[in-house]
Amino acid sequence: MKKVNKIKWGIIGLGNIASQFAADLLLLEDAELTAVASRNFTKAEQFGEKFNASRIYNSYDLILEDKEVEIIYIATPHNSHAELAIKALEKGKHVLCEKPMALSYEDAERMITASKKHNKFFMEAFWTRFIPSIQDVLEKVKSGAIGNINYINADFAFYGSETENKRLFDKELGGGALFDIGVYPLFLSYILLGNPKEIIAKAIMHQNKVDLQTSIILQYENAQSILHASIVSDSEMKASISGTKGKFHLNSPWYIADGYSLFENGVEEAVFSLPALGKGYTHEAIECHNCIRNNKIESELWSHQNSLDLSKIVEEIKTQIGLSFA
Repeated sequence: MKKVNKIKWGIIGLGNIASQFAADLLLLEDAELTAVASRNFTKAEQFGEKFNASRIYNSYDLILEDKEVEIIYIATPHNSHAELAIKALEKGKHVLCEKPMALSYEDAERMITASKKHNKFFMEAFWTRFIPSIQDVLEKVKSGAIGNINYINADFAFYGSETENKRLFDKELGGGALFDIGVYPLFLSYILLGNPKEIIAKAIMHQNKVDLQTSIILQYENAQSILHASIVSDSEMKASISGTKGKFHLNSPWYIADGYSLFENGVEEAVFSLPALGKGYTHEAIECHNCIRNNKIESELWSHQNSLDLSKIVEEIKTQIGLSFA
């Protein structure tokens, strides 16, 4: 039997998303969780034991010095993404950084510059881009299956508790609806229609000066996107992509859709089922492996420029709604 050459991962920040990501890594025969790091050593020990990590660190600096680790997955709060990613790249590590990659366009540029300077792979962890159903819908849209896109509608909303989800309401940690979940509907519009000609955004703010809910219109030459994000209300979390010949409905929750439907003249014509492997983080990890093995410093599916474009859109919305992390 041929020996599998495993990509060796390290994880910084061991919260809920990191747990889901680590569980998905176990599903990939060419992935190994080599090391984990948390400033809480007990937490790091428990995490490492659960997901079979070889080494445990109570220091972010120590994991970056580990010669065995090839790629670092950064899953800390948003406000630390930029500095940790840049430091990891400087230490010769490849980096997969949770979204949003940074709290400002300026920091996003610094991260991309570091990737290029040190010739190391860097990708924003926009896992939705690699989900099978999303990939399939994008291919069908490109092939003209529903004609020219003229309308996109997508939201991401849930009830957040200030007691249980303190990070969401913490300005210092980059909290609020826009940066935590608003980037998802913005991503869908961007990946289908590109950069908008005009952005209109309105928000309801918390007393802590983070946005509780934000509604956005993206204006294109021949299309509009109506998008919404909220951490204080629920929604069906469906997404629709309408064109001149028909429309696609992504199953709820659309950002991890296990399939979608095609409608023509208001009638459901076809249903497609494309479940993800595991939770779905597997697919972005597979993309990282492919890029590293092919000596690429960015993904063609979610490139450096894609991340910068989305960051610039978010920056404009941030300005319009009066959101600041300074």
